Amino acid sequence: MGARRADLVDARPRGLGHGGAIVPAMYVLIVGCGRVGSAIAKSMLAEGHEVSVLDENPEAIALLNRHQPESWEDLGGSFTVGTALEIDALLSAGIESADAFVASTNGDNTNLVIAQVAQRRFAIDRVVVRVLDPGRAKWYAQQGLKTVCPTQTAIELLEAAVRGEAVGSA
Repeated sequence: MGARRADLVDARPRGLGHGGAIVPAMYVLIVGCGRVGSAIAKSMLAEGHEVSVLDENPEAIALLNRHQPESWEDLGGSFTVGTALEIDALLSAGIESADAFVASTNGDNTNLVIAQVAQRRFAIDRVVVRVLDPGRAKWYAQQGLKTVCPTQTAIELLEAAVRGEAVGSA
């Protein structure tokens, strides 16, 4: 494995993190360029991070270009067409340099497998995986994966709304 960008902290540019804090720029690999993946990619790039997106659909780059003053790649983002379950595609997208990895395809199985590959084979510390099944999300979280379960979040927000509790709005 090559030198990880996290090992080159002093040489890396600084970016603005959430809330405006200055943070070292990361190399973020996002797999899945739907609504979720593309939104995260745009946000991370706007904060000053290097962002690579991998998707099997070559047309998915349109979501990255939407509402942008320039094309995704002109803004500094990277887009790779490939299948997430193929190591060659992950390598082409820069997984060996990744400081953070986001698995946000539309399939739980794919997300869970590639997240474990990122964590175990490529030793990426910051791995986040979207899992739609609440039971599986909980189990994998107990195994050490950082899981985000939109289904569980919706359940909790809807239950709170039914109880009359204040909930955030989109």
